[in-house]
Amino acid sequence: MTLIERARSRRPITWLTIIGVLLLPVVIGGLLVAALQNPTQNLDRMTAAIVNLDEPVTINDQYTPLGRELASGLVEGSDEVDSNLTWVISNKEDAADGLSDGTYQAVVTIPKEFSKNATSGGQAIADGGGSAQQAQIQVTTPQDARVADDLITSQISSVAASSMSSMLSEATLSNVLISFDTLGSKIGEAADGADKLADGVQDAATGAAKLPDGATKLADGANQLSSGASQLGDGAGQVAAGASQLGSGLDTIAGKTREVAAGANKLGSGLSSGAAALTDPKGDMAGLVAAAKAVDSTTKATAKSTATVAGQIGGVAQSLGELAATCDPAVSGEKFCKQLGDAATDAGTAAGAAKGAAVDAGTAAAYAAPVSAGIPALQKELAKQFKEAGGAASAIGSGLGQIAGGIDQSAGGARDLGAGASKVAAGNDGLATGATALGDGATQLADGATQLGTGLDQLAGGTSDLADGLHTAASSLPSFSKKESTSLASVVANPVKSDVATSSLFGATAIPLLVAIVLWFGSLASYVVMRAMPERVLTSRRSSIMLALRGFWPAALVGAAQGLLVSLIVQFVADYDAARWWSFAGIAVLAGISFAAVNQALIALFGGIGRWIGVLVGVLAVATGLVSTVPGWLASVGAAMPTAPALSGLIDASGTAVAGLIVWGVLALLATTLSVTLRRTTSAKAVLATATA
Repeated sequence: MTLIERARSRRPITWLTIIGVLLLPVVIGGLLVAALQNPTQNLDRMTAAIVNLDEPVTINDQYTPLGRELASGLVEGSDEVDSNLTWVISNKEDAADGLSDGTYQAVVTIPKEFSKNATSGGQAIADGGGSAQQAQIQVTTPQDARVADDLITSQISSVAASSMSSMLSEATLSNVLISFDTLGSKIGEAADGADKLADGVQDAATGAAKLPDGATKLADGANQLSSGASQLGDGAGQVAAGASQLGSGLDTIAGKTREVAAGANKLGSGLSSGAAALTDPKGDMAGLVAAAKAVDSTTKATAKSTATVAGQIGGVAQSLGELAATCDPAVSGEKFCKQLGDAATDAGTAAGAAKGAAVDAGTAAAYAAPVSAGIPALQKELAKQFKEAGGAASAIGSGLGQIAGGIDQSAGGARDLGAGASKVAAGNDGLATGATALGDGATQLADGATQLGTGLDQLAGGTSDLADGLHTAASSLPSFSKKESTSLASVVANPVKSDVATSSLFGATAIPLLVAIVLWFGSLASYVVMRAMPERVLTSRRSSIMLALRGFWPAALVGAAQGLLVSLIVQFVADYDAARWWSFAGIAVLAGISFAAVNQALIALFGGIGRWIGVLVGVLAVATGLVSTVPGWLASVGAAMPTAPALSGLIDASGTAVAGLIVWGVLALLATTLSVTLRRTTSAKAVLATATA
């Protein structure tokens, strides 16, 4: 094949070389697609160990071994995954040994507190408090594990843990939803109670409205009581003072009464003695009787003799008068005559007195006779009277003694009355003070009762509002049956469900990315074997564009064939429909042609360095196509590479992708033509050197 020049050699290129270059991306692409396409369908080729250290818990008398259930879930697998790992129930020692010697590609360890922590949230809700801990599992892969082994194991373990979390969340939410019905009924009962409370508070407010009047009346009565108590205290003080004085006076009266009693007793004794003396024949009374008789006789004799003396004195007085009348002062002397006249007068006076005495003596004699006769009778009567008077005096003395004792008791009672009255006075002072305080308190009570009535009115209104709010809350709370709660809890626990297909570990872009990469490196391999432009550029008579096309068309044909063959290999794996495959194959053929032009231009412009640049472009395509977390500048560089429209078109054929590939191809051919043009300009020395060679 002389039309195709071998790079860096004059030997011709054989069909075997062409076939090798043609099949290189097909083989590489087939191997990569076969190895990486749908790894989840071959998970049974991986062996993982489960180390269950969990200690089950008992909740409401229900044995709950969540660690065992998780292990069972891992072994049984998921309906969402086409296959499952080969799980082995192991222990810590065996798992560690198997991880180190390659027996196990992963170890899932379920810790000791798994069940306790997994159920702690539900328990905290049921208990109305407490802390909740999130349950965790540990996934361990060996240091020399395959790139995706850790991802696959973690994904499967996460799915199992997520399923168990959903199950626990569904159970907890179901109980919570069912409790809404109970909560609603309880709130309804609370609302009914609030209605009754509002009625009671309203009644209390009505009663409280009456309190101020009663409290005012109580204050008035207390003030009156205080005034009366003060007056009573004053009167009691006066009574106490009077009672004290009465006691002292009664003590004095008692003393005097005792003295009178003593005198009465003495009088009684004296009267009794006098009565005895009156009846004593040898006593003074008998002498009195004899003396009376003697007086009688004496008075009679005295009256007689007095009458005689009076007659005699009268005669003397007459004689003296006659003498005085006849007395001559001159003879007898004036003095003698006067004395004689005075003697006559005195004698007349004495005669008159003697006559009066005689009359008196007669009267006395007249009295003495009956006295003398009545004294014995008087003796007997006096004795009787004295005796009776003595008995009465003795009785009076005894009675007075008893009266004195009664007066003593009265004095003691008066003193007690004084002491009691003093206490009453003191008590009434306290009563007055208390009544005053009661009046003040009753006034404050009236004020407080008014405020209480206002507050109770407000409380009644608030309680009524509370009842209305509780009724509203009770009617607003949803009510679910057990079936509805279970269904709703299932949705609430997993409100969003991803519909992303899990058939491919790397997603829908895995095959397009691999195809773009193998086609890029396939075109790069073409120019490892072929020349980017003819060797005799300088001496050729053809135009620069024709020379550029001469180096381009073999690699373009190989690139197109590579794109078609790779598309056929992909169809066996991806099983695209006809329309999808034709679009995929068309973009692959166009990418193979465009990549050939770009790699030709890189080598034409930069020589061997261009091949290294081509390798970097392929690496950038891989780096920026695997994950979206690459740095922004690197993603920008990747988007500017010729592999970007190819990848975009292989994922979803579009006019933009086709235009991008065509633009890259045309620009690359222009760059190659420019390079050829530049190489056709040289010096004479270079021409001679070439001719000599």
